Amino acid sequence: MTDELDRRVLNSYLNQYYQDSALAVSHFRLSSLPHYYIPEQGSLQSFKDYVVSLPQADRPETFGQHPNADISYMTDDSMVVLDSLVDLQPKTGGGAAVGGMTKDQMVYKITEDILEQCPPLFDLDEVMKEKSDDPSALHVVLFQEIERYNVLLGAIRADCAELQLGIKGLIVMSADLDAIFTAFSNGRVPSAWLKAYPSLKGLGSWTRDLLQRIEQLSTWAKGTYPMVFWLSGFTYPTGFLTAVLQMTARKNSIPIDTLAFEYTVMAGVGEKDIQQPPKEGVYVKGIFLEGAGWDSDRGQLCEPEPMRLIEAMPIIHFKPAEVKKKGSKGVYQAPLYMYPVRTGTRERPSYMISVDLKSGNVDPEHWIKRGTALLLSLAV
Repeated sequence: MTDELDRRVLNSYLNQYYQDSALAVSHFRLSSLPHYYIPEQGSLQSFKDYVVSLPQADRPETFGQHPNADISYMTDDSMVVLDSLVDLQPKTGGGAAVGGMTKDQMVYKITEDILEQCPPLFDLDEVMKEKSDDPSALHVVLFQEIERYNVLLGAIRADCAELQLGIKGLIVMSADLDAIFTAFSNGRVPSAWLKAYPSLKGLGSWTRDLLQRIEQLSTWAKGTYPMVFWLSGFTYPTGFLTAVLQMTARKNSIPIDTLAFEYTVMAGVGEKDIQQPPKEGVYVKGIFLEGAGWDSDRGQLCEPEPMRLIEAMPIIHFKPAEVKKKGSKGVYQAPLYMYPVRTGTRERPSYMISVDLKSGNVDPEHWIKRGTALLLSLAV
């Protein structure tokens, strides 16, 4: 096992099961549930009887997880079934669709809506000229992000325009256009567009999310640095965080490899309450917590409410500071992922960094087994 996060999970279970108490304590508990314990020494039949007495289906608590984990599992399982049913539908156009419209008409209407909402491309040269008096690392990120979003916006406009011509029969429907047609008819984002940044959102929510991303860049390009940065609005959030470290390193004339982030959760502070940026680092919004709840009064992790799978985190202050060799007792290092697929892909890993959060009334191992993590983007 080479992945550090996987090793952390494995070590948490090993530390729970392999300890002196497992040999010294009678009926040593292996779970919070009463069924799972180390049985007394006895005959082979006694062990067989114990195994038979175990529940047929394991509840999430068996492995140290919250009952909400069952909801997540069943939701994901249902989505796989529904996606498979959608994929089994006929791929030809022209058939009857929702609201009496044919599939061709429905997809054509979608292309019209997207083209109507699609903002114009940024004038990168003009933005670079406006920011030329401040050659900071953050402005380099701004230029790179604008360049990437210009490529995406250009592809969206070109693909929708060509698809309209293809539906009208004015050009031949290529394999790429047919893939976009199928994605639109199923309410999905074309895979070619997802090369800009990964997402699990449907076409409608993805389009709204894209407009919000463009709005953040547009506001920044026309004005000054945002007071609070929406981290998930960047195609490469890790590049933005590296630029924040670079700014501090240059400002204080220290090597960047001696810096790391300290995290302060701004409980009770809204975006409108922040009137000026921090002296060091940045304020970050739009982060979600999965696998735990958040106690705003105490500023620590807590048990989530039943059926509450996601918790919106308050604004977090990412402050660069010199690395200190101190223990992290009572602190859970929550991995931060770009989107719910934590493994990501070979080309675009989902994991970014680990954010220190107070573990509350339990040890950090409790949240490790819960799979507690932070997400920049959700599936809806």
